[in-house]
Amino acid sequence: MVFNRREFLKTAATASAALALPALGSRAFAADAIKVGALYSQTGGLSVAEKLLANGVMMAVAEINATGGVLGRPVEVVVEDGASDPKTFSEKASKLILKDKISTVFGCHTSASRKAVLPIFERRGAMLFYQTHYEGFECSRNVVYSGAVPNQQLANYIPWIVEKLGKKKFFIVGSNYVYPREMAKVSKKLIEAAGAEWVADEYLELGHSEWAVMVSKIKESGADVVLSNVVGDSIIAFYREFKNQGLSQEVLPICATVTSEIEIAAMGAEYAAGSYTSFPYFMSIDTPANKSFIDRFRTFVNDPKAVTYHSLEAAYFQVFLWKQAVEKSGDLSADAIRAGIRGQTYEAPGGKVTTDPDNLHCWLTPRIGQWQADGQSKVVNAYPAPIKPLPYSAYGETESNLFCTSNGLDAAKLKG
Repeated sequence: MVFNRREFLKTAATASAALALPALGSRAFAADAIKVGALYSQTGGLSVAEKLLANGVMMAVAEINATGGVLGRPVEVVVEDGASDPKTFSEKASKLILKDKISTVFGCHTSASRKAVLPIFERRGAMLFYQTHYEGFECSRNVVYSGAVPNQQLANYIPWIVEKLGKKKFFIVGSNYVYPREMAKVSKKLIEAAGAEWVADEYLELGHSEWAVMVSKIKESGADVVLSNVVGDSIIAFYREFKNQGLSQEVLPICATVTSEIEIAAMGAEYAAGSYTSFPYFMSIDTPANKSFIDRFRTFVNDPKAVTYHSLEAAYFQVFLWKQAVEKSGDLSADAIRAGIRGQTYEAPGGKVTTDPDNLHCWLTPRIGQWQADGQSKVVNAYPAPIKPLPYSAYGETESNLFCTSNGLDAAKLKG
């Protein structure tokens, strides 16, 4: 279905009404529209988060159209529902590329959905822009990765936990699928390099809601810190059980890689207060650009209490990176976008981002936030500048570059 902004917001859980956006204005175009895809779950268990990501894309497109579009043409978003199901994502990706003749799609949220659509984009020569922080170990010529990879969340985090919090014994816990397991793999190397140890590496199925036994294991393990790679609704159940069993964030803090403003709002701030998360973006970043972004997003979704978070910010800024790539190359083909986007820089709400010319991932600024009683984070540590993404960081920078080069992603080959 092709949605304009009003029609799309009628379907979004985050919008209570579909109102016009006067701040963006309107603009008449003589040229035909450029179509792009937005492939996110509008139904199913992942729809609450993915509708927000779709809103981020739609908002960026609305702002681009209000300032002249791309190559003097308006941008039209074709929204498809992945229905929280990898098979459906695959089917909808094929529809967008083959039937709608779309060369660029913004979408997917989980690694499972990204892996499901990847062969289609590679076989059909289209580009996917993927905004979610993920486990790495991938360098596709047909994907621009705007979310964080492990070295942008963990290389700062693990040493800080050991040095600043004085923690030495890690209990690693996660949801049972690829992202948490690969994050644990990188974490173990960093923990050992920091002179600490991991005492357990435990998993429960994605969506699991009974955490009493696992929390008891944590209590009895002798750990002094929990490294959480728990995902989705399980985060809420885990944190609530943690507090209900009397565990203190001051004594045994949860240090997470996934828990964001979305989960904090859902669980209640009191369950997370004192715990930590490592992300390149937090809603609490105190800059005029971020404050403006939050205000505009709340206006766009017609919700004065809407929260922003890392994946949403990345969903938004990646559209502008695409715009710049298209305008540089003057072409909508995947080859042209791939060549045009390398090295592109954009001042995002969370700060400067750059598309790495070697691996099509983004340079991002690592930050650590401690969750407060009001549900927002206090940034307690931040790098002074963005750092290079290393999708194969478990093997080191040299090996990471070699892996991406072997996939044809070295800068020389990206020129054509």
